[in-house]
Amino acid sequence: MSAQDFRALHERLRRESARSVVDRRRGALCHVTPERVVAAVAEVRLGRTVSLAAPIETVPGPDDPEPAVHVMTGPAPDALGAEGLHFATDRFAMNVHGDADSHLDALCHVVLDGELYGGVPASSVTPEGARALSVEPAADGIVGRGVLLDIPRLRGVPWLEPGDQVTPDDLTAAEAAQGVRVGPGDLLFVRVGHRLRRTELGPWNAATARAGLHPAAVGFLAERKVAVLGGDGNNDTAPSTVQGISFPVHVLAVHALGIPLMDYLQFEDLAPVCAQTGRWSFLCAVAPLRLPGATGSPVNPIAVL
Repeated sequence: MSAQDFRALHERLRRESARSVVDRRRGALCHVTPERVVAAVAEVRLGRTVSLAAPIETVPGPDDPEPAVHVMTGPAPDALGAEGLHFATDRFAMNVHGDADSHLDALCHVVLDGELYGGVPASSVTPEGARALSVEPAADGIVGRGVLLDIPRLRGVPWLEPGDQVTPDDLTAAEAAQGVRVGPGDLLFVRVGHRLRRTELGPWNAATARAGLHPAAVGFLAERKVAVLGGDGNNDTAPSTVQGISFPVHVLAVHALGIPLMDYLQFEDLAPVCAQTGRWSFLCAVAPLRLPGATGSPVNPIAVL
């Protein structure tokens, strides 16, 4: 996609968001109405819960040079065998927006031409935190109908190779093959097989080579009024196919449409259950941490089938 075509698409999607979003602070989460949450509850048939998050990495790797830090802070070694009451305690620290751990991107995460989503000045992101469009509007959780579209299954391969792209035609073909349709307020999850490839072949530098969505596929999200997009990779392909824009899907989804993204999830537990039951939609609950002013949060989305 040329830089000119990308800018034209970005502007078109911005206008679409301005027409359809009623609360700019929440962005596309406005599409998750109470009525749609109630309808999503009807997706539950088995009472089975499945995590869509990957285990948090604590060992450095080519895609995670600064992994999360997990430190045991108690009890003291000499207290382990002592009589009386003691508590095991620990502390975590992590880079939220890395290339390994499952996380949610808030609407303040993407800055383009000095602005955030909805024309909010980028200066609202301060050293003390974001004064607007942070993760806080999701404090009560994101609950709605989840839909998984399995692109490697559609193509008859275990995973998409780094650099491959998911097109709008792939998304509609996956819908037809799986007997499901993405609708307004849905939490859309697109599997490219990143996690399976990482498990089978080992980690690699995903910052320079990964499968993801073609920028044109974001038009599908706008058309269907998707509330959240989640992928088992970064959602963006690397290397980028748009000159001068390293993360075109992030820009189009977050900055133009106000759609929060979830990156580096894992669907290897969910996909077999969906295939076995023949059901690719489910109730989904996402509970970001309540981090005032944060640009994102680690997440553990739960599918309830």
